[in-house]
Amino acid sequence: MTTVVQRIRVAGPVFSVEFMPPRDHADEQRLWNAIRELEGLDPAFVSVTYGAGGSSRDRTIRTTGRVARETTLVSMAHLTAVDHSIAELRNVIGWYAALGIRNILALRGDPPGDPNGDWVPHPQGLHYADELVRLVRELGDFCVGVAAFPYGHPRSNDLDVDTDNLVRKFTAGADFAIAQLFFEPEDFLRLRDRVTARGCEAPLLPGIMPITTRKTLAKMVELSGADVPARIADRLNRHAEAAAFRAEGIDLATEISARLLQEGVPGLHFYTFNRSKATKEVVHRLGLVPART
Repeated sequence: MTTVVQRIRVAGPVFSVEFMPPRDHADEQRLWNAIRELEGLDPAFVSVTYGAGGSSRDRTIRTTGRVARETTLVSMAHLTAVDHSIAELRNVIGWYAALGIRNILALRGDPPGDPNGDWVPHPQGLHYADELVRLVRELGDFCVGVAAFPYGHPRSNDLDVDTDNLVRKFTAGADFAIAQLFFEPEDFLRLRDRVTARGCEAPLLPGIMPITTRKTLAKMVELSGADVPARIADRLNRHAEAAAFRAEGIDLATEISARLLQEGVPGLHFYTFNRSKATKEVVHRLGLVPART
């Protein structure tokens, strides 16, 4: 199977997409409609998330395996250390290998129930993401990604320390990183500058989520850990009507993405929430048609 790094290092910028494992039959149908819609645009890779504490582990493995078997897409699985012993993590990594999955996003993960709660490691588990990266590396020929935080990790008060932690994950063997959500392109670019200043040249992908409803705006605030900048709030708040609000959100996502592409990012990673339409609109506007390797 092609690796994520192979796809994002092809000539020209690429895009990738993130899905969540389905919760029920209707959700599964919605997910696969989105996958088939986006497959025709040839994203560089698709990732499938892993619920807090492994709550969606089996569905993640099943969905990731099905993407690998039944589509032309490059599949990447998520893996977190939350509530898992090292033995359990070894088993999950082994399942991915048996399914032919070569790409894993290694995350420490959030505490189940309260993402902002105190981190309590499993007594026979791992404490940090760099340890999980090393474990994945030890168990097979995997391409490993990690998370990056433009505003710093929610439980970190020092951007320099947070950047050092990201570089430590690269030193442990991570091949690339995907950034959590942010509002302004400069927020991501400053993160990239901090990493580059430490001599690290690993690919860093910005996370993009078109703001199509007030609910997605609230979700973006939650996931990014940052308040909505006045510039963006002013543009969105002009529109009381849902269609106009959505159109403004698509415009904003396109503008931010275009600026990042001008600044030389190797690709854009879209958080889809198992929907395809907004991502398709932005990708078409940007003219992103990755070439297969």
